[in-house]
Amino acid sequence: MATAAQGRKLEPGVIKAQDAERALRRLNDYLDSTKGSNEDIQVHLETGTQEDVLVLPRPMAEMFAAMLAALASGKGVRVMPVDKELTTQQAADMLNVSRPYLIRLLDDEKIPYRKVGRHRRIRLEDLRDYKREDDQRRHDAANELAQLGQDLGLD
Repeated sequence: MATAAQGRKLEPGVIKAQDAERALRRLNDYLDSTKGSNEDIQVHLETGTQEDVLVLPRPMAEMFAAMLAALASGKGVRVMPVDKELTTQQAADMLNVSRPYLIRLLDDEKIPYRKVGRHRRIRLEDLRDYKREDDQRRHDAANELAQLGQDLGLD
């Protein structure tokens, strides 16, 4: 089992979509019935002949519901601590770019990083910030192009 520092990943199909969907429905029904409450969620587990109770903080149950929704739609899920540091290959994979392209972003100081010996480490939170800003730049550029097309009567 992965440690909290490493994170955990579930590939698409590891959990059957219909199983995730059924669990999601039951969890959402419970969350909806207790909407507005900040109380912990009690999950009753049947283990052999006895029943155990697992207590989850409500925000964790809501996060679990989001994970089940992704699994139910056939997507994979990855859970990592926000302060996790990534290798350059892991960061490149998350941005869906080549490692050399990511290295250029680091060298151009577009994404903060630190060196551990000869190796660069990128904080997950810094990578997410860069991705959010890059997505916004792309969105703004697309809107600008659309507006330019309208102004020129090309629509």
